[in-house]
Amino acid sequence: MPIVGAFALPHPPLIIPSVGKGREREIQATVDACEEVGRRIAALAPETIVISSPHATMYRDYFQISPGTVARGSFAQYGAPRAAYEAHYDTELVSAICNLCDKEGLAAGTDYERDPRLDHGTMIALHFIEHYYQGFRVVRIGLSGFSPADHYRLGRCVQQAAAHLGRRVVWLASGDLSHKLLAEGPYGFAPEGPVFDERIEHDFATGDLVDILAMDPSLAERAAECGLKSFQMMVGALDRTRVRSELLSHEGPFGVGYGVGAFEPEGDEATDESCDRLATYLKLRSADLRDRKAHESAHVRLARLSLEAYVRERRRIAVPRDLPQELRSNDELMGTRAGCFVSLKVDGALRGCIGTIEATRANLAEEICANAISAGTRDPRFSAVRAGELDELVYDVDVLTAPEPIDGPDKLDPARYGVIVSCADGRRGLLLPDLDGVDTVDEQLRIAAQKGRIDLDFDDYRLERFEVVRHL
Repeated sequence: MPIVGAFALPHPPLIIPSVGKGREREIQATVDACEEVGRRIAALAPETIVISSPHATMYRDYFQISPGTVARGSFAQYGAPRAAYEAHYDTELVSAICNLCDKEGLAAGTDYERDPRLDHGTMIALHFIEHYYQGFRVVRIGLSGFSPADHYRLGRCVQQAAAHLGRRVVWLASGDLSHKLLAEGPYGFAPEGPVFDERIEHDFATGDLVDILAMDPSLAERAAECGLKSFQMMVGALDRTRVRSELLSHEGPFGVGYGVGAFEPEGDEATDESCDRLATYLKLRSADLRDRKAHESAHVRLARLSLEAYVRERRRIAVPRDLPQELRSNDELMGTRAGCFVSLKVDGALRGCIGTIEATRANLAEEICANAISAGTRDPRFSAVRAGELDELVYDVDVLTAPEPIDGPDKLDPARYGVIVSCADGRRGLLLPDLDGVDTVDEQLRIAAQKGRIDLDFDDYRLERFEVVRHL
């Protein structure tokens, strides 16, 4: 068995005594569990430890694997320069992983490293391991904006590379849980925070690793977690492997969830087809997409028809001539005018979003059709949607009320109102309401102003708010 053990480990800097200066005792259960992880790794005696960390170099469209032979880092930025660590990289395993990723079609490799220094997620793992075990080599992998399935595949490539080289490998998935557990915490409270942590606690305790893949991305985003993709990569390293799982600890006294999980492979080979968790997840995902499509609103169906006709046939559907009867007879679509935004997502990640603040077409149906095509082909943040992606897309259509001027931020509520920040010279930025990860008025204003290239400290600007009806 190439992966002889796997662990999920949090990374609060204050868990390092010279950083915490006594406050680490407030998370003593986490400290004790991390020490237990160190002891268990020593008993497993791996040749290499693979560490996936959300604080290593990260790109939206690339898995960055740390290059070179050695890297160093310290907690100097946290006031503890003497808390310093060194990792010697397993260059042979890194090369084998990169080759397998290339064959798998995964964008992964050792290019584009922005900062060679060890990140705190990696160093905290090393801190607890080195209490009990030395002489191992390290592979450090950053996360990406890719799907849960792709993070799983990356983990599986590591498993296969280790098997090919005959390496004994431990996977350590660095990551905190929700940052939104307490109103008095540094990140505030969101109801999704405790829900996310309870799900992960359950998954660690029961070994329901498919649930880690299938976690609702919106729930994870609103919970403000940082470990989920790291855990998903770890699940891939346990592909076709039956495991005995254990929740060693969970606590969150500072408003951030710290969970420690241990996963012990059972058997000698990764051949248990019943533990092909990727296949199970993909079946669940396909069923969810079919269900969404079967129950989608008229607004979303129209957006889908418009974009699919354009991408597949380079044809703009004519309203009302090309519409099915149930859409042609929809009074709101055909008889009203309004601005709208069409958003596209794949696996919970934004794939495009374009809209109009006020009506620019003869009716809402034409507005949706035009904006759906723009969202799929003209959002400058993304390449144009390809035909092979169409079946994977999840659509939202937000229909806007007319914007109204307001005299200050106190009239805003990011859960209810969208905001428009504008200047007399034509610069304007808009942000929709009720977005994942946007919980405060300050965040909402900052993002809207940034989109309009407006400086809230120096520019003379005005504010407008609007409401939306979201159609799914």
